[in-house]
Amino acid sequence: MTINQIQDEIIEEFSVYEEWLDKYEYLIELGNSLEVIDESQKTPDNIIQGCQSRVWLDCKMNDDGTLTFTADSDAIITKGIIALLIRAVNNQKPQDIIDADLYFIEQIGLKENLSPTRANGLLAMIKQIRYYALAFNALQKDGKN
Repeated sequence: MTINQIQDEIIEEFSVYEEWLDKYEYLIELGNSLEVIDESQKTPDNIIQGCQSRVWLDCKMNDDGTLTFTADSDAIITKGIIALLIRAVNNQKPQDIIDADLYFIEQIGLKENLSPTRANGLLAMIKQIRYYALAFNALQKDGKN
């Protein structure tokens, strides 16, 4: 599935809920289903700077050139947000992640329904995901030259 196909699926899932309280509950469910980062990866290097709560994010490149992300957070809503972001970009090629317009965030109304500190954290999570994609993309290009 492409990133846009996954985003469209997410938008459709969130359209079922009319109230934001229900959407928050769904976010919490998503967080509970997140493949959690290994405890050994909960290091200061993997903490996303700019988040009010602690969020750890790790990324590995697969043999097929796609990226797999794992994460965890000490806050349930934040854990749901990172789970949602990972769902959109997991097992995608670095260049596709770099080029992606993560329009689902606006479409489901996530950004405007977060506190300013959580909205800043959301941006920090997206930035870190893109940094991983940029780094692995550079490694791929170096390996081909």
